Amino acid sequence: MDTSSRSSVEDRDGGDDTTRAAADGQGTSPSAAAPRRGWRRFAMDTRPLRRPAYRRLWSSTVVTAVGSQLTAVAVPKQIYDITGSSAWVGYASLAGLVPMVVFALWGGAVADTVDRRKLLLVTNIGIAVTSVLFWAQAAAGLESVAVLMVLLALQQAFFGLNSPARTASIARLVPADELPAANALGSTVMQTGLVAGPLLAGALIPVVGLPELYLIDALALCATVWAVWRLPALPPLDTGRAPRRAGLREVVDGFRYIGMQQVLLLSFLADIIAMVFGMPRALFPQMAEETFGAYGPEFALGLLFAAIPVGAVIGGLFSGAFSRARRHGWMVIGSVIGWGLAVIGFGLTGNLWVAVACLAAGGVADMVSMVFRGAILLSAATDEMRGRMQGVFTVVVAGGPRLADVLHGTGAAAVGTRWAVVGGGVLVVVLTLVLAFATPSLRRYRV
Repeated sequence: MDTSSRSSVEDRDGGDDTTRAAADGQGTSPSAAAPRRGWRRFAMDTRPLRRPAYRRLWSSTVVTAVGSQLTAVAVPKQIYDITGSSAWVGYASLAGLVPMVVFALWGGAVADTVDRRKLLLVTNIGIAVTSVLFWAQAAAGLESVAVLMVLLALQQAFFGLNSPARTASIARLVPADELPAANALGSTVMQTGLVAGPLLAGALIPVVGLPELYLIDALALCATVWAVWRLPALPPLDTGRAPRRAGLREVVDGFRYIGMQQVLLLSFLADIIAMVFGMPRALFPQMAEETFGAYGPEFALGLLFAAIPVGAVIGGLFSGAFSRARRHGWMVIGSVIGWGLAVIGFGLTGNLWVAVACLAAGGVADMVSMVFRGAILLSAATDEMRGRMQGVFTVVVAGGPRLADVLHGTGAAAVGTRWAVVGGGVLVVVLTLVLAFATPSLRRYRV
């Protein structure tokens, strides 16, 4: 970090030497000399929260994890209320996906050229303003699907710009040995939001109504803006190689960089294999009716959708059991294989509770994979490339499950749901083993 950045950390954090070292991506963990004993070694590793700058970034994530889910529920609900058509709900999802993908790729390049704190401020304010506009149109009773789709596209564009900068900043706020713990903290919060947010939205809509749901999200985002304002400055490091602009050439340079850094390419491929071949969520409605209908289709469907994020939250709460591992490559390989085996178990069973247990185990494996893939992206990439790596990562995370929906849907139509799910899980295990043993750089990678 350059002089201005260090001064900013001193001014905002009271000159804490440990925090300044962490902000430079150097130094050692405050708890490195005191390993945890007994049951505490399995509990969530909270070392990064001892660093004020990271704690502020994480606290902003806590607020948005739940608040964003309120809007994620409110928008399709409002569109369905207006049109009475699930097809329009699907079109709206596509309207949000395209700008998110485009602006995530461009936002990664922008994050490598500007002060990431300023970019986070601008984009968080943009997301908050969009939530206010959602509230205004609902309160005014416009009932315009076109307005909703435009606002959704605008919101997802801001999110695409925000996400790479947010994640890339972590490596400047904590030292390398705490990156898995920091990723576990952030991922656990996001997964908790996936569970708690929709439940809260379902409880609030009958009480306060849709307009107020948007307003709650907008007000919560004000706390996020304040937390980001308190962060230290995060300008590009003065390496002599940092880009000075963010155009198409810089985006292409990011993809070229992935191709040259084999461990980064392999980590992306491992994620694509797991998400494209092993995410059977598109089949949950049909399986709730046909396979688990005896338990009640609606009840079964709710459990199936909740099982993976609940498992991920459990994995995060006990992330101390794995977050200190140094062989990051093997952790990615093992967790993706574990995910594939869990999907196979889910496909083979006709018992709802066994199916939920398999999906929850898959959620735990997915959490481990997220933690160490994220750590590899932050530690193996140089700072001037981290934004672009996170932009590509955002696209993979958003696009992979949607490709999986298409693949599993067409596969189930051809061979049935059971074999579509089991076949996908088998492909995940086989392809991951081939990837691991054909290319040693991933399995040899360690922090």
